[in-house]
This record gives sequence, C-alpha cells and structure tokens, in this order.
Amino acid sequence: MTDFQFSEEQRDCLQELVNVAMGLASDKLARYLNTLVHLQVPAIKLVKTEQLPEHFADRHQQQSVTMISLGFFGDQGLRGETIMLYQLENVGVIAKLLGYSDDDSSEAEMLTDISSVLTTTFLNGLAEQLDNSFSYAAPRILSSRDKHFAEKLASTAEQWQLALQVDIRYQLTDYSFNCDMILLIPGEAVLRLRLILDQILASF
Repeated sequence: MTDFQFSEEQRDCLQELVNVAMGLASDKLARYLNTLVHLQVPAIKLVKTEQLPEHFADRHQQQSVTMISLGFFGDQGLRGETIMLYQLENVGVIAKLLGYSDDDSSEAEMLTDISSVLTTTFLNGLAEQLDNSFSYAAPRILSSRDKHFAEKLASTAEQWQLALQVDIRYQLTDYSFNCDMILLIPGEAVLRLRLILDQILASF
C-alpha cells in the first residue's frame, strides 16, 4: 500500500509554503474589504476524506454553513478541489460593506466572490513557490445556509482519496469572519507534491 504521509521535513517545508500563500490571501482579503485582517498561522494536516464530514459537523454544530467549491488543475499531476466553509455570523454586515444588497442571492454572490479571491490568491501563491501554475474551474455553491452540510461534504469528498486540511481563521478588525479551507487531492498529486518538496529541501 502506498504511503502518502509527509515526512517531518516535508511537512515543515509545506507549512512554510502555506504560510506564505495564506499571507498573500490575507492581504488580498484586507484590500478587498478595505479593513485590517489578522491571520493566525494555519494548521495543516493530511487526512482521509471520510474523516472530514464528522470533523466539520462537530466543529459547526447547530450552525448554518455555506460551502463553496472550486476545482484547480496544474502541471505534472498537481490537481484537486478546494472547499470553503463559511460560518455566517456578521455576513450581512460584510455584504453591506461591499455594496451587496441584503438578500440570500446577494449573500451567495458575495461569498462566491470572496471564495474566488481567497482560493485563487492562495493557490497562485502556492503554485509559484512550487514552480507550477494552476487553472481554475468556476466556483460553485454546494450548500447554502445548511445545518446538514456534512452530507454534501461527504458526497464531494468521496470522489477524492485524501484531503490536505488547512485550518484558516480570519479576524477582521471590525467584524467576525471565519472560514475553513479544505484541499481535496488525489493520491498521485500527493506523491508529486512530496517530490517537489524534496527538490525544494535539496536546494537549501
């Protein structure tokens, strides 16, 4: 059976790459919302996709969550899908801040726009450090204001072997804005990523 786990050195290297990419995404979000954004160091881990629904269902107990997906495709087997899960506290205030009207369709449009900004900025920053480039599918809403979103997450996740779970916590200066990012990736992409990380480590 193929071992997809990262070594300690590979994990540390990937953590640094993710930190840089998340810093770029945080800066882009701050400019997009015209406010300061405080970003905690994201925690990353490789998990089996069947573990995800229960984990996030427990995290977001009795909370309405909107879930947005965006597929990405890179060179030499690097591909996958990002899932953004949004807690909806203060989402109406942020919608007004950005000039969206106060209704469900505008809320969905706003979160789709923010997902595109965050995901493509993060992935572009990651790809550049990996000497790669990504193209993207259009973002799509998988679940909106749903307390039972875990079932839809399970349906999406089962198409993939592994998930690179990236826990993100954005804190805006004036508003609470929380989301989780999940990277769903096939096993061959993990193996390719490990090879690239080894090349980066060998260059030091």
